[in-house]
Amino acid sequence: MLNNQKKFHNNSKIFTFLLLSSLLLPIPFFNENEAKAGLEIQWNDNPNYKKLKWFQVNNGKRARNTIFFFLRPFDRKADLLKINMKIPKSFKSTLKEEKISFCQVKIGGFDSRTKCIKNIPADIEINEDNTSLDIFPYSPIPSNKDSYAVVLKVFNPSKSGLYQFHSYGQPFNKVPVSSYLGSWTIVID
Repeated sequence: MLNNQKKFHNNSKIFTFLLLSSLLLPIPFFNENEAKAGLEIQWNDNPNYKKLKWFQVNNGKRARNTIFFFLRPFDRKADLLKINMKIPKSFKSTLKEEKISFCQVKIGGFDSRTKCIKNIPADIEINEDNTSLDIFPYSPIPSNKDSYAVVLKVFNPSKSGLYQFHSYGQPFNKVPVSSYLGSWTIVID
């Protein structure tokens, strides 16, 4: 009888140990909002290529998306009168002028979100075949420590892939020639 009580007592200790240890161990939560690391490879490395930063809210095919194309302080060497974006022909999405904006932006990070601080009044023109976007701010964009962004609210294309947008800026000087600012390569899954 005493031996049976010892066995029961030992079994109950093992049972409580297993029960409590399973509660104390971290349980892996399967989350769809996992961070995905991007890797960009250039086959023909060009020293004139300049990679610009961007952020998008949703990268799924045919999903509603907000894309921020950043122009940070060290991306602009002079005050800009005009910004031109070359949109890839394969980026099959309907662009509307009322869904495109230009703003001073606060770039988010680990503990904050990317958001527009102040809208910059500008005229926005899209060419007929949706391959070029011109932004004419009412006053020149200063080359100070503020970051700016071109914000597109679009539906993503139905084909997944990499889409490279090129940007050109016309500096505030006597020569009205646009110069290359850099390129954004966005990913649609």
